[in-house]
Amino acid sequence: MPPVITASVPLLEPPGWAIAQRELFSLLDRAWRRFARDFTGPDGRLRYEGELTTRDGVDDFYETFFNWPQLYLLGGADDLLTESEHHWEGVTRQLTELGMLHDEYERGYDWFHQGESLLLLYFLSMATPGRWRDRALRFAELYVDPAHGNYDPVHRIIRRPHNGSDPAREGLFDGGAYPWLPREAMTYGFPLEWLPPDDSALGEQMRQRMGSGDTAVNLAASGLVLNALLLSGEGRYRDWLAEYVGAWRERAAANGGILPDNVAPDGTVGGLLEGRWYGGHYGWSWPHGWYSVGHAAVVGALAAALATGDDTFTDLVRPALDEIIAQGKVMAFTEADSSLGSKWSVQLREDVRTPTLHVPFRHDDRGWFDYNPMLMGVPVALWHHSASAGDRDRLDRLRTASGYDWRTVRPFRSKEEAGHEEPWFAYLAGDDPGYPERILAAAQAQVRHRLTRMERYRDRDVPEADIHLWQQSNPVVTEALVQLTWGAPQVVYNGGLQQARVRYYDAQARRPGLPPSVSALVSGIDPDATVLDLVNLDPEERRTVIVQAGAFAEHHIRTARHSVCDDPSWIGDLYDYGHGEPAVTSASIDVEGPWLEVELPRSTRVRLTLRLALRARPPSYATPFDEQASAGAP
Repeated sequence: MPPVITASVPLLEPPGWAIAQRELFSLLDRAWRRFARDFTGPDGRLRYEGELTTRDGVDDFYETFFNWPQLYLLGGADDLLTESEHHWEGVTRQLTELGMLHDEYERGYDWFHQGESLLLLYFLSMATPGRWRDRALRFAELYVDPAHGNYDPVHRIIRRPHNGSDPAREGLFDGGAYPWLPREAMTYGFPLEWLPPDDSALGEQMRQRMGSGDTAVNLAASGLVLNALLLSGEGRYRDWLAEYVGAWRERAAANGGILPDNVAPDGTVGGLLEGRWYGGHYGWSWPHGWYSVGHAAVVGALAAALATGDDTFTDLVRPALDEIIAQGKVMAFTEADSSLGSKWSVQLREDVRTPTLHVPFRHDDRGWFDYNPMLMGVPVALWHHSASAGDRDRLDRLRTASGYDWRTVRPFRSKEEAGHEEPWFAYLAGDDPGYPERILAAAQAQVRHRLTRMERYRDRDVPEADIHLWQQSNPVVTEALVQLTWGAPQVVYNGGLQQARVRYYDAQARRPGLPPSVSALVSGIDPDATVLDLVNLDPEERRTVIVQAGAFAEHHIRTARHSVCDDPSWIGDLYDYGHGEPAVTSASIDVEGPWLEVELPRSTRVRLTLRLALRARPPSYATPFDEQASAGAP
């Protein structure tokens, strides 16, 4: 059993953040139930009667529910887990009927979108590993076992950009030409820009030059294999991650540190693109550049580093990150050549005209272009993983170069349910103590906004062109809870697994998440001083929380210093009401393990300062309730 601390500091005036946090949990509980009622059928599928006429669409169906089991893991309602599983099953049947899946898995599509599709599976695996183990391992085998046709162990490549459960699904599209949408072509331009932009000829050139061989965005497949490792503990998954991500690391090193985006079937970088290290599908040139390459790279790097314990895998990401920063220019967003105007216009709001650092997302024969403000997900994920001075210094330099105040909190929607990394970093740096209440208010604003959208669109017939409606209406907003309770950035959306400095279990209910009436706030994530407040708002009931170090019990708690109030004189006696403040001191215990149990009597609080050894244990989905902490799944 884990060591036990009993909270003794009385909760007299509950902090505003604690009340706001529980109010957000309550609002989210009502909101997801409303969405399920209005937008899904009895078997869990989305209410959609149309067809899917291209290879696109699987991600849009699964993404709608991606963070529902994440909310359960944070402390959402008990039945939310069953509901999340119900929707995965229903959507999977629906997509199979639509011809998009084979044996429950994507027939063949790029990993920018596959990574988005699989977040729901990853969180379900994390929430109830025993029920999802066999299915998740079967999916990972599509890539680990070369017999399925996706992986070439000789050249250490995934054989094609569109891959999955159907090895016959080759190329990038069906029919004779790429299914161009005029708006997207206008926004992102055309690939293979050195060729004449004739639609039919370009489609054939794309098929020949971009439709086979490996592409950097396939690194996101590492998340699927890491999930299998966490479920099973089998070394073959660890070996695959080391081999595949290691091959890309070698290619980056040979390219001056910059991760190339394409490998021909014979294993040569640029072999189908006349020697270019750029130009691959969903690579540096088209359509998104760093937005797709950077996220896939950090998914692969962190998966390999976590699986092997070798942090040099993170050097797959840093040189390219530092290169685009070095190419940065100070300008107003309104002056930039960004292809992501719809994203930044809502995220920056009035600061679209504020001069600030912009970095290039894309590269082709013309050099670097497509300038945007820095997407903070990648550098923050690196820093959260490493806790290194170098990764922290990069964030400090980016903040200094920013023309806008990083403490600004705005309510907006991004499909990643993220985008507030800057004010969270400012809070952790000690510059903005009011951040918790402001980000919780912003989250409330988004839930209420989406409830109103749901009311407007609940009876609408959804044509194929509008299938993003469900994602935009999904009322489950989790970034604030992830940051404040787990001390973590939101999951890397294009296929990452969740990071966390700490996570929780309800000891009485024997399930993951905070117990009812309990709030948590992580205000520091330095390994030597990970600071966590736990508050039991219930005026009558005792709660018991088990604190876990790391998302996968991969960290080791050496010691825990905790606040103590062992002088009851503040209560007063029979003739003295007692108007003094409770006298708070501290004590320390040795933990030497991944879990710490905290008893929270009614109306009490405790501050914990944990000294951690990061990644000192093999990561797994083991829980404090089973005896297989080193083996993986219960």
